[in-house]
Amino acid sequence: MKLYQHKTQFETRCENASVLIIVLWVAIGLVSIALYFANSMTYELRAADNRMNGVAADQAIEGAARYVAMALQNFATNGAVPDSSQIKCEAVAVGDAKFWLIGRDPAEGTATEPYFGLVDEGGKLSLNHVSTNVFQYLPNMSADFAEAILDWRSTNGTISLNYASLGYSPKYAPFESVDELRLVYGATVDLLAGEDLNRNGILDKNEKDLNSNGSLDPGLFAYVTAWTREPNFHSDGTSLTNLNAGNLRTSDLTALLRDNGTSNPDQRAGQIYSYLHPPNNGPARTFNSVFDLAIYWRGQGWSADEFAKISDAVTTTTNIYFRGRLNVNTASSDVLTALFMGLNVDEQTADAAAQTMVTYREQNPDALNSVAWVYDALGGSSTVVQALQRGDYITTKSFQFTADIAAVGAFGRGYRRVKFIFDTSDGSPKILYRQDLSRLGWALGEKARQTLIAKNTQ
Repeated sequence: MKLYQHKTQFETRCENASVLIIVLWVAIGLVSIALYFANSMTYELRAADNRMNGVAADQAIEGAARYVAMALQNFATNGAVPDSSQIKCEAVAVGDAKFWLIGRDPAEGTATEPYFGLVDEGGKLSLNHVSTNVFQYLPNMSADFAEAILDWRSTNGTISLNYASLGYSPKYAPFESVDELRLVYGATVDLLAGEDLNRNGILDKNEKDLNSNGSLDPGLFAYVTAWTREPNFHSDGTSLTNLNAGNLRTSDLTALLRDNGTSNPDQRAGQIYSYLHPPNNGPARTFNSVFDLAIYWRGQGWSADEFAKISDAVTTTTNIYFRGRLNVNTASSDVLTALFMGLNVDEQTADAAAQTMVTYREQNPDALNSVAWVYDALGGSSTVVQALQRGDYITTKSFQFTADIAAVGAFGRGYRRVKFIFDTSDGSPKILYRQDLSRLGWALGEKARQTLIAKNTQ
């Protein structure tokens, strides 16, 4: 019979320590599992919060689009361009979310923060109506790509380009959007976007100043549009007075001038009629455009303010819509220069005229109610004025606008950005085009970011 041996105190302690170690390992394992699941739930909570804020931002953008439509209905009547003082454009609250309308600075300065407002499509050159001569004078543009644009929109092509190497055929039809330029032979990111990779109108910290000039050099996207259409009739659908109509009478002109409140309507009507229909069987004349009429009007010493009273009531063509006109009230100096050079004005004169017009706009914001201001800014002897007189190139109205809407949800999360093109040429605003630009990254500038961060940490 084997006798039981009592454990020593040391052995007992060793057993107890082993049990303790096992318990501690089990506890550590359980705590690790708990921490793992807690951490997973934290990430899931954050992901759910981001998804929720993304949905809130999406809904804020939809609300912003309806708000812009309402603003255009109220403030963009008869071709007027709403300004940022008439509509809310920055950090507009929609529940816990906020939205911004990313615009372009009309002062054309070297801003470091985005300008907020609508973008006037009428201040850009029409991809479907402007000639190659104009396109090739835009900044960072080449004559070859200008020809490729004309070839793309032509019905049967004008030059031979190897689209087979790209895997598709040229369209040979009008542009439906500006982004269609990506398909044109020879298109590159540098050519289309320039230094403005996120297309917000400023040089962000993550964007390179390729020519080290300290300012943003945008690409072709900033200068062209596929949407310009100006109605050639009153907002109520009635016809304008066609000054070139064969059955126009002096009494028609008198009624036009009198109804629109100009002085000496009988005398002025007689002068205008005599100009169009010279006495002694002289050859009949026509006005090439409303700007041509403005030059005649100002040449008679009649005031620009009185011309503005009739400019919206007259026309020189029977076309239902004008297409491709440039709004000189909003066009940038680069666009103006390209237009003038495309009309065979030398570069120095064209650039000087464009800068003069931009300065005149800034100093005389209340004098831009008709195209007559271009005559007043440049003078009747200007070669630019004479070039513009030969055709129908300019206007002071716009009916298509871009609402580049960016939004965030609560705590600045869930960033979204969508560009809308609105058209008001039929009377009521409607959306022509919609494009998601969220992939381009943050476009609200550093100030907005810091403001959102500061509010979230308070």
